[in-house]
Amino acid sequence: MKAVPLAPNRRPLIGHALPLLRQPLDFMKSLRDTGDLVRVDVGTLPIYFVTSAELTHELLVTKARNFDKGRFFIRARTLVGDALPTAPSDIHKRHRRLMQPMFHHARIAGYANVMATRANAMAESWKPGETVAVDEELAQFSVATLAETMFSAEISRPAAEAVIRDVPILLKNALVRAVTPRLMDRMPIPANRRFDTAAARLRKVIDDVIAISHQQGDEDNEDLLSLLMAARDADTGDTLSDREVRDELVAIMFAGTETTASTLAWTFHELATHPEVEDQLLAEIESVLGDRPVTFEDVPKLEYMDRVLREISRMHSVPLLMRQATAPVELGGTEMPVGTELAFSLYALHRDARLYEDPERFDPDRWLPEHGAKVPREGYIPFGAGNRKCIGDGFAWTEIVITLATVLRRWRFQRVPGHTVKEVASAVAHPDSLPMTVLPREG
Repeated sequence: MKAVPLAPNRRPLIGHALPLLRQPLDFMKSLRDTGDLVRVDVGTLPIYFVTSAELTHELLVTKARNFDKGRFFIRARTLVGDALPTAPSDIHKRHRRLMQPMFHHARIAGYANVMATRANAMAESWKPGETVAVDEELAQFSVATLAETMFSAEISRPAAEAVIRDVPILLKNALVRAVTPRLMDRMPIPANRRFDTAAARLRKVIDDVIAISHQQGDEDNEDLLSLLMAARDADTGDTLSDREVRDELVAIMFAGTETTASTLAWTFHELATHPEVEDQLLAEIESVLGDRPVTFEDVPKLEYMDRVLREISRMHSVPLLMRQATAPVELGGTEMPVGTELAFSLYALHRDARLYEDPERFDPDRWLPEHGAKVPREGYIPFGAGNRKCIGDGFAWTEIVITLATVLRRWRFQRVPGHTVKEVASAVAHPDSLPMTVLPREG
């Protein structure tokens, strides 16, 4: 392990905590200059960052059986218990088998109408020439849409309100907690109080929703809550306990709201900056849809939109994920003992000049077949890879495409003069604030 190069600018006692907290995105991108495997010290804890596509593939796929969820996810268990993102391998396998049918494309097709209706309502709420806080609007939209698909209509409102209020607080603190010592969690500082209060409040709301669902006794609903409560393992007959249902719902909210909202926000931002891309995207939407509303069946037909979104997902990916060695394993020529903490950044991977020409440039045409084939499969993994790949990727992609096709036909988004959009690290790399002026389409 001593042969692994140490990241520059380590400080006594605190290690690399300052750049991780102050400029996490730039810091993680810079690690590739040191090596494919780099040691970063968080306080006195060494964490080994994997910076190449090849080693990331080994970590997530070919040698995945030797690793389990690491520090980032262990710290998240205070919020979501042993839900899919945090569960040890044995629990993860059982839960994923139970939940997989809920994200089958036939189920997602059933949610498409909710997505389109919500997107249309959001578009109708704006006025010509109005300056809209796009990031905030999209956050509320993604939460409300997810809540309506997760819960029956009668009980979705309190859950949606809780998510809108509490999830941003939890997301803001998640990355900080992953890179700070556990003892700091117990310090009576305002950030910890806000996190603990939001977590307890959100769990209670979901517990109440589950209790109401039991009282109603309606097992015919097609919402995610009802499906989770009714899920039964075909081989063992096992079901999820109420606590497991609660934890999975909170995890879905935690993982499924910011990703969707951020991807949409960055898309509107890039289209305002690249009108030629917007024109081509609008031409495709009109060609595929004509005058009718977008449907689930249209999603795979919008090929240029797919390239635009692939580029957005490449540029604004998950900043930090972690694994922990559960068995001695060799990685990058280094023997990793049990308990070794490893980390990787999809954000940094997707901006690696070894994989992408001019990686800081927004260019949907890099995903044309003749260009995209140059990128190795392991070099583009916005939803992860291997048996821990995000279970809700199809749901999120469908919602994003339907929302864009609905909103862009009605509105053009214009950047506010003098405002600079900054990228912030959280569960995903999202804009700090995105005020934009909405202008109606001519004709």
